[in-house]
Amino acid sequence: MHVTHLSLADFRSYARAEVPLDPGVTVFVGPNGQGKTNLVEAVGYLATLGSHRVASDAPLVRIGAERAVIRAQVAQGDRRQLVELEINPGRANRARINRSSPARPRDVLGIVRSVLFAPEDLALVKGDPGERRRFLDELITARAPRLAGVRGDYDRVLKQRNTLLKTAALARRHGGKGLGAPPATKSAGDLSTLDIWDQHLARAGAELLAHRLDLVAALQPLTDKAYEQLAPGGGPVGLDYRGSMGAGIPPAEDWGSLAGASGREDLYGRLLEALGAARRQEIERGVTLVGPHRDDLVLNLGPAPAKGYASHGESWSYALALRLASYELLCADGGEPVLVLDDVFAELDERRRVRLAELVAAGEQVLVTAAVDDDVPGVLRGARFSVENGAVERL
Repeated sequence: MHVTHLSLADFRSYARAEVPLDPGVTVFVGPNGQGKTNLVEAVGYLATLGSHRVASDAPLVRIGAERAVIRAQVAQGDRRQLVELEINPGRANRARINRSSPARPRDVLGIVRSVLFAPEDLALVKGDPGERRRFLDELITARAPRLAGVRGDYDRVLKQRNTLLKTAALARRHGGKGLGAPPATKSAGDLSTLDIWDQHLARAGAELLAHRLDLVAALQPLTDKAYEQLAPGGGPVGLDYRGSMGAGIPPAEDWGSLAGASGREDLYGRLLEALGAARRQEIERGVTLVGPHRDDLVLNLGPAPAKGYASHGESWSYALALRLASYELLCADGGEPVLVLDDVFAELDERRRVRLAELVAAGEQVLVTAAVDDDVPGVLRGARFSVENGAVERL
């Protein structure tokens, strides 16, 4: 799969941009702050419905504009598709496929698939658990776009359940009286629905958790292999899924059987049990303490966790290994994703720079950004674009 043409309207720094793209390697070169990353960020947004740089959509819209549009022509074998996303901060985004009637944004998931390497990837190793949960969930959705709906369902139920718990916590603190406290009778009535919310949360949570565990099991050998390729003799690496329901997570050797219906039912029961055990504490604190939103992926390097123990170079190698493993997994599922290397080579020493370039050079489509041409290893020589003062020109 590759993108043959990228069009932007009021996206980031671009009022308009039209960029024809070929298979193979394409390098965008120009001084920092000129808009190189904005181009590859747009490709990543089509693949994930999110940015690797910011958490909200508002910064993606050019200052003074009301909306932004990303449009791409995509080729997969003999098939051609036109995908378009309209970004409307504060309102619902809209999507179109082949100029059809507006659709839900998540309906475009799977048309463009990408794996993005960026300086922000260091947060996968050094950052908070949320970074690693996002990594897993985006890769899950890339493999099975329907799971975007499961993620959405889980987030909705979690929000509603937290609202109920917060109401109950306020009522307990104020005895059902006082400024800002809801009536005690209303709180008691609301809590009577908690069992229903537990079931909804456990159902969506079990589906999400089953796919996360299946993914971690598949990533483990691929990540270890990729780390050895980038840093020979520096491993081994290990991926350890840590669940908020503690002993409720099955042993790693059983993860491969959890994606089926019986495995999901097992996780559903375990989540319900864990929610019941945590209920008193959750009511006291006014927040949901059990579920995939509280889990973490612990990255081990040798006998120690990478976070806090790995050097800067080791952390970089680990982050890159996770991305390379993701690429291998998506290729195995069928159809190569677009590889995006956003200002990565400037962050690497010469050895890692050359090794990474050798590993990705054969990709169907590889998009690279660099401040100077010399940062890009020779094996990645291909089409070149100059990006400067808002202009994107083929060299």
